[in-house]
Amino acid sequence: MQVVILAWWLWTRLSEETTLKPKPMVEIGWKPILWHIMKIYSHYGYTDFVICLWYKWYYIKEWFANYFLHNSDVTFDLKNNEMTIHNNKSEDWKVTLVDTWDNTLTWWRIKRVIEWWYINWDDFMMTYWDWISDINIKELVKSHKSNNKLATLTAVQPEWRFWKLWLNWNSIYEFSEKKDNEDSYINGWFMVLNKKVAKYISWDEMSFEKDPLENIAKDWELMAYKHKWFWQAMDTLKNKQDLEDMWKNKNTPWKIW
Repeated sequence: MQVVILAWWLWTRLSEETTLKPKPMVEIGWKPILWHIMKIYSHYGYTDFVICLWYKWYYIKEWFANYFLHNSDVTFDLKNNEMTIHNNKSEDWKVTLVDTWDNTLTWWRIKRVIEWWYINWDDFMMTYWDWISDINIKELVKSHKSNNKLATLTAVQPEWRFWKLWLNWNSIYEFSEKKDNEDSYINGWFMVLNKKVAKYISWDEMSFEKDPLENIAKDWELMAYKHKWFWQAMDTLKNKQDLEDMWKNKNTPWKIW
């Protein structure tokens, strides 16, 4: 099963970092957060990635094109124009980088990678570039397959609340930003989708958080996989510093590899 990672947005709340680089390349422990996310999936054997790009796309392409240089020792023989890689620290990853253009919101980018034939199987996983967790990806996939629905999202309970999920057991029947309840969950963005979700897309400027998920939920095709352990967003410089401090102190629940 492939993993689609949305790595396209210009994020102003991290402007101190993202003026020079795209947000997925902001580092925790000297490694881009994008790398941390990919390591979570590859730990469970999912190593085929499709990454949707836009803002400073060339930065991400350069990093993968020179992965050996960024992650191994190297000797340059300038006289003979030769390069030797030492202690090769490569990954068993297949990475497809797709420019999904500007002025396009989440849902349409997903539709594009589906209709451009980058997705090879009926089901695929999807996440954003800025959430890390100790989620068990295999259990998430198992839950999706057992429910036989179009979409499964990871329901989490962070300290803040936004876009609440309304659940009937594990079936999501409403997806709303206005309501609240005592047992509120939000979308943790580790998702499994069937390619048929593309039929819920109707125009180019559609946000995945609005009509598509709401309509999938109304059709009883949206399920929740509840995760009550570690989950952390990197929205602000404080979030970034908190994660950096956790890494330095070896308090890294997401480092399951």
